[in-house]
Amino acid sequence: MRCVQCIFLNLDLRLVQLDLNLLTALDALLEQGSVTAAADRLHLSVPAMSRTLGRIRRATGDPILVRTGRTMTPTPYAVAVREEVQSLLARANAVLTPPRDVDPATLERTFSLRVHDALATALAPGLLAAVAAEAPGVRLRLLAETANDAADDARQGRVDLAIGAGSPPSPEFRAETVGTDRLVVIGRPGHPALAAGPDLAAYAAARHLTVSRRGRLQDPVDDALAARGLTRQVVAAAPTTATALQVAAAGDLLVTAPGRTCRTTAETLGLQLRPLPLAMPAVPVTCSWHQRYEADPAHAWLRAHVRRALSELVGS
Repeated sequence: MRCVQCIFLNLDLRLVQLDLNLLTALDALLEQGSVTAAADRLHLSVPAMSRTLGRIRRATGDPILVRTGRTMTPTPYAVAVREEVQSLLARANAVLTPPRDVDPATLERTFSLRVHDALATALAPGLLAAVAAEAPGVRLRLLAETANDAADDARQGRVDLAIGAGSPPSPEFRAETVGTDRLVVIGRPGHPALAAGPDLAAYAAARHLTVSRRGRLQDPVDDALAARGLTRQVVAAAPTTATALQVAAAGDLLVTAPGRTCRTTAETLGLQLRPLPLAMPAVPVTCSWHQRYEADPAHAWLRAHVRRALSELVGS
């Protein structure tokens, strides 16, 4: 008899090129030991089952079942591969029918979240506590926004979820706007512009610091001011909101940033928040992910936790 291990290998290689239905039929034939019973199990006609047995015989080079009186007897080859056939079929079914549920208590996975720095500061404590309580085997990597191609990072699986104000770069991404935030003016207590309310003239006359990881000294606020014939004096750009607020706490610069997102950090630094004296669109807070994760139950579980945490922070 041929080496059983070789038989398994040959069967594996050949089945790659064969209709998966042959594997199902072979399992039924070996389990039932009868063409008629196998046909009944698979809801096929007896002639159709006989033709399928013929295809299996040609593929394996073995009779599989031989007649002994009124019954069919499996060949030594069929007996040798029976458990392997069942295993192959189970593996194929597992691939084609992925689980739709996830058990957080046993989930072990590391998720990478690209988050705007102010959002990360406000979001992380509640999110980490909720995840740890439900899924102790889950770890989160909070990645800073960069000037690199964020879409490529998501395509390559380096980022599982992006959280910020940006829109998905292409239709291959999914997105959900969880809430919105409003721009406010942030500065040290006693700042003259804040003491004025601030009104628009005092705001424009003050010295400002923008937040831009690319170092931009202008943003949509400047466009809105220009439409009113005003210009503000932007003296510097900071790469993160945290840096900008620390600079503002040490001097007379103003920072214009989303209020709900920045409130915790600003108040920790002893800064004051005042309404922006300028009509500006609300800042959307959006979660986006690559479509490859759309049906992933573990990823859906993570999205639900992020959605809840964000809703508490910036929900309407």
